[in-house]
Amino acid sequence: MRDLTVTRDVTARIPTKEGDFSLVYYSNNHDDKEHVALVTGPLEGEKDVLVRIHSECFTGDVFGSRRCDCGNQLRQAMEKISEEGSGVIIYLRQEGRGIGLKDKLRAYNLQDKGYDTVDANIELGHQVDERDYEIACLMLEDLGIQAVKLLTNNSSKINALKKFGIDVSKREPIETIPNQDNIGYLSTKSKRMGHMLDLNTKTYRGIPIPVAPRKMADELELKRPFVTLSYAQSIDGSIALDQGVPFSMSGKQANAMTHALRSEHDLILVGIGTILSDDPDLTVREVEGVNPQPIILDSKLRFPTSANMLRNSGPPAWVFCGPNASIDKKKKLEAAGLRVSSVNIDGEGKLDLDDILETVYSEGFRSIMVEGGRQIITEFILNELVDHVVITLTPSLLGGLNAIGDINKLGNIRPRLRNIGYEKLGDDFVVWGTPDWENIEK
Repeated sequence: MRDLTVTRDVTARIPTKEGDFSLVYYSNNHDDKEHVALVTGPLEGEKDVLVRIHSECFTGDVFGSRRCDCGNQLRQAMEKISEEGSGVIIYLRQEGRGIGLKDKLRAYNLQDKGYDTVDANIELGHQVDERDYEIACLMLEDLGIQAVKLLTNNSSKINALKKFGIDVSKREPIETIPNQDNIGYLSTKSKRMGHMLDLNTKTYRGIPIPVAPRKMADELELKRPFVTLSYAQSIDGSIALDQGVPFSMSGKQANAMTHALRSEHDLILVGIGTILSDDPDLTVREVEGVNPQPIILDSKLRFPTSANMLRNSGPPAWVFCGPNASIDKKKKLEAAGLRVSSVNIDGEGKLDLDDILETVYSEGFRSIMVEGGRQIITEFILNELVDHVVITLTPSLLGGLNAIGDINKLGNIRPRLRNIGYEKLGDDFVVWGTPDWENIEK
């Protein structure tokens, strides 16, 4: 190393909504910048400490700029380290990948003219990335840390730490959901700077479509389709004014997002109650895309032969019924062009969801979007069969039928969402995340 030294000057307790931390102020003999370490839990002598080395981003960290993912990464790192019980965020004052705030803003202006984040830096006479991590390594050594689990998507950061003697035992990804303002920036980091990002998020006319990353489905090693639960509700939790009463909920932009999300799934599933009350098409109309295969859960075969679905451009619906459903009605629906399959009934007299998912999986369907209604939403949650959640929140108070029924009867199931993202679309908010079934509150 160079003749660099760091000195721990003062430490103060910093309580945050993510947890309680200590902020350690360091001075050094290299620059006059105020580098700090945000610390929680025991560190000295600990192996594989969870560490995030975060370079200052005034626009993202302070103002919440959507042009980058920095602010979200910082908050996510604080949450992860707090959950871990110990760890460090090294906060380095090297704004804009080391070029400073003034030139970073100039680079933004160039990006607005069509330059990407790499070429903008070069146009201003800078290197692509001018950051230095030696001070960070000295701070880690002062804290008694020799081996880290590094929260990063940047392979160059891993190599820099190893160069200065810090053992990176594991990389922990720290990805955020792209938005319409930063998808190009993140794509450039991935393609031109070697950042390890999964950018499977789709966009439609600049609107992000919150599709779960493919790697999430792969890592779960499911033997059934990947299930996305998606519906619209008022901010007081209502999906309708009353049982069986249709109500138009979300706005134009959110509807377009929902239709785009449909097109990213092999199947779309609703209960017979939704068919009888809303008479939906279940097609992709607001965007260009492929219509998913509709699945209807209809234990007693109440599906009406006058339904819109029998006349739309989508694939014929596949109706699942119970083993005792009317044979005559089954023949009538099949004559109308529907596919009808009988499945087992579970212990509560409802269609066996595992049996249905196993059946469609055996025919090659790998993803399914569940849209409702209330009973279907509730049953998928009770059976822990939800892998991804996308909820549109509309700014209205309905006092109507809640989206979710009683999920307490099997031991107070209250899954929290992880990997949360959100987007404002018109007057609506779209929120998405992953249910944490391993740590549910019971």
